[in-house]
Amino acid sequence: MASALTPQAEDFPRWYQDVVAKAEMADNGPVRGTMVIRPYGYAIWERMQAEIDVRIKEAGAENAYFPLFIPESYLAREAQHVEGFSPELAVVTHAGGEVLAEPVVVRPTSETVFGEFMAKWIQSYRDLPLLLNQWANVVRWELRPRLFLRSSEFLWQEGHTAHDSYEDASAYVNGIHTNVYNDFLEKVLAMPTYLGIKPPSERFAGAINTMTCEGMMRDGKALQMATSHELGQNFAKAFDIKFQNKEGQSALCWTTSWGSSTRLVGGLIMAHGDDNGLIVPPHLAPTQVVVIAVREDDEVLAACNKIAAALKSAGVRVRIDNGGASFGRRVTDWEIKGVPIRVEVGPRDLAEGVVALVRRDSSEKVSISPDAVAASVPGILEQMQSQMYESQLARRNANTHDVKSIEEAMEASQTGFARLDWELVGPAGEAKLKTDAITVRCLQRRDGSMPVTDTEKDLICIVAKSY
Repeated sequence: MASALTPQAEDFPRWYQDVVAKAEMADNGPVRGTMVIRPYGYAIWERMQAEIDVRIKEAGAENAYFPLFIPESYLAREAQHVEGFSPELAVVTHAGGEVLAEPVVVRPTSETVFGEFMAKWIQSYRDLPLLLNQWANVVRWELRPRLFLRSSEFLWQEGHTAHDSYEDASAYVNGIHTNVYNDFLEKVLAMPTYLGIKPPSERFAGAINTMTCEGMMRDGKALQMATSHELGQNFAKAFDIKFQNKEGQSALCWTTSWGSSTRLVGGLIMAHGDDNGLIVPPHLAPTQVVVIAVREDDEVLAACNKIAAALKSAGVRVRIDNGGASFGRRVTDWEIKGVPIRVEVGPRDLAEGVVALVRRDSSEKVSISPDAVAASVPGILEQMQSQMYESQLARRNANTHDVKSIEEAMEASQTGFARLDWELVGPAGEAKLKTDAITVRCLQRRDGSMPVTDTEKDLICIVAKSY
């Protein structure tokens, strides 16, 4: 049965909207730019949260929670920061029927309020490093909203840390970028990304360095999957975040911040989806296997329950679909949702001692004994996970083109990424690229590693159109 999705080749943005709606991921909220995340979309986000959170805790950070409302004066203390966020701010001027003595900003990010309390909590070098993270919502008034990708309110985690030296701060945030974000993206989301630093024009407001993970979507555009920021001593100066060092002298802290958001869900859809809907990598999938009763009868339902129980005992996340709509409609719905494996149980197959096992990524369908399902599925899931990553890597590499001029970069960026010498670009080149909505996504060394600064010699840049 056709999925009734717009084909990707016909209209990729419409295909994306169709998948979000028909996979029951999210809906538009009552206020323009907001979204309602539906149970299936939220289940995927919860899995992302869990995987990222365990990595954050392994890095030594602890979860906390800070207020949604921030005094407007806090942002004004760091000039670059307030300038960078001013167009996106939502500001509350009235509450309780009265005009507020000082307007409050609805949290766009929390460097300022974290800085205020870091200054309060840190006295000595013994209090460092201070490693904090929070899971929260943030508000950035979005003029061109798109569910998951850009919304006026979204969910995320934001880490904030304070250190006694630049070296310690830099090493820590680099570890977050590689061991938390990149590790999650590769091992769970099955997505290779280009790791690099942003050029000065694309840095986070108030940072001295911004690191990014740039993923390629199926239409060849880039999506920024996660960012990590070296804030230097800018926020420490603004909020007086000081400590007494081992020599008994007062010194400014070095701070970092880093974040990932529900934009990851949009990246999941656009990187792995096909014309039949979403394809969820097995390590991420809330439901790894759906056992579908072809027809409602006692023998079929008993077989479904037995197979599901065996899969659950094998550590597989499993769900039973025992009827309601037609079998064809149910198959289509599960395909759109991207569940990695379907096990179809029907009376005719049972009479022959088999059930059908279908892979979502390849549509491969095989007959297998019901008693062999639980032993076979874990290995198939691991194979799928690996093959999905390798497929994405091959697609990305095939659509990344080495070029030697701004003009060639602009042409290559119509369908993929372009890679060229950073010294050929510069401010004038960036301005020319932006006339066609192309930006420098990141800077790298020639071996693909992350440079320390944008002033290193012999750097390359990756440019693309982006979401």
